[in-house]
Amino acid sequence: MKINEGFELREMCGEHIIIATGVANIDFSKVISLNESAAYLWREVEGKEFTPATMAALLTEKYDIDEATALADATTLAHRWVEAGIATR
Repeated sequence: MKINEGFELREMCGEHIIIATGVANIDFSKVISLNESAAYLWREVEGKEFTPATMAALLTEKYDIDEATALADATTLAHRWVEAGIATR
């Protein structure tokens, strides 16, 4: 997987949001809000190839979470990013 070009993580008013940048994304009308752990994962995988397993490993390194829960959460998040069009498989 990879995060699609033209999207950036920004912090606005204490919230982590994904915004579209550039002319190609001028019609992007959704605002995608990320919680702290999702924003952490975004920063860690941005510009790199990754899998849900990669994301799960990052979660277990940073947070007190077991591997099975981390993998389930990372898989769900990766699927949501693809559905939102901000990442591709």
